[in-house]
Amino acid sequence: MSNRCALVSNIIPFSCVDGPGSRLVLFLQGCNLRCRNCHNPWTIGRCDDCGECVPHCPHNALTVQTGRVIWREASCQQCDTCLQRCPQQATPMAQTLDIENLISHITAAEPFIEGITVSGGEATTQLPFVEALFRRVKQTPALRHLTCLLDSNGELSISGWEKLRPVCDGVMVDLKAWGSDHHRWLTGRDSARIKASIRWLAQHHLLTELRLLVIPEHSDYLASIAPLSAFIAELGDVPVRLNAFHAHGVYGEAKNWRSARPDDIKTLADALQARGITRLIHPALYL
Repeated sequence: MSNRCALVSNIIPFSCVDGPGSRLVLFLQGCNLRCRNCHNPWTIGRCDDCGECVPHCPHNALTVQTGRVIWREASCQQCDTCLQRCPQQATPMAQTLDIENLISHITAAEPFIEGITVSGGEATTQLPFVEALFRRVKQTPALRHLTCLLDSNGELSISGWEKLRPVCDGVMVDLKAWGSDHHRWLTGRDSARIKASIRWLAQHHLLTELRLLVIPEHSDYLASIAPLSAFIAELGDVPVRLNAFHAHGVYGEAKNWRSARPDDIKTLADALQARGITRLIHPALYL
């Protein structure tokens, strides 16, 4: 049986905000977008062992051994100095874990969760691992009742979604902007493949949730409300989560962008509802 490995940035044993119910969430390292607004920017790249972070660690939790950056968890105080110093937008704290290790984590959490969510970074950049992990969960009698969800940016090809279809119970997808030019400015890529993914997932009853991120003065949803609403209507009875941008953890110019307030969310919600999009989920909190 396959025991593939993945580069993992974090595991949260119990979460209530990464899909329905209580879930174990696995964050994989690496992303194929470069979003200006990313609030986990250290999950974008992969450590190339340049060593830039090592001399700046105030707790001597990092060393270089045989050309590799080594993280000593026992010495780490989670101050995040290394994350701020990394030129690759990576973390030296990411760990290579195999499926057996992660099945142990899931088994320990099983009495308290309804499923698992694999997130990122962008989880589908490690597609063979995700497919193998979900398959293993489905084949394990004590775990097969758990739902296997994916939190994705939607950049995966349709052939990739076809591979996941037999073992995945649903996907939550972010549509970060409507217009391709605006999406390219915000993320580094246009939105064509993401829209195709959203349509395909909806057609195959795998679109658990569509997510729109409201960034005041930097979102194009309202300017494109007619085609956006028509697109959402075509997806069927899919919940649309309106997320509020906040600058916590953001790098670069976006750290000075204004956080979304309830009135920003209400303006978009009202515009969508006026066009028949009523299954909306509002933010539980604002930062």
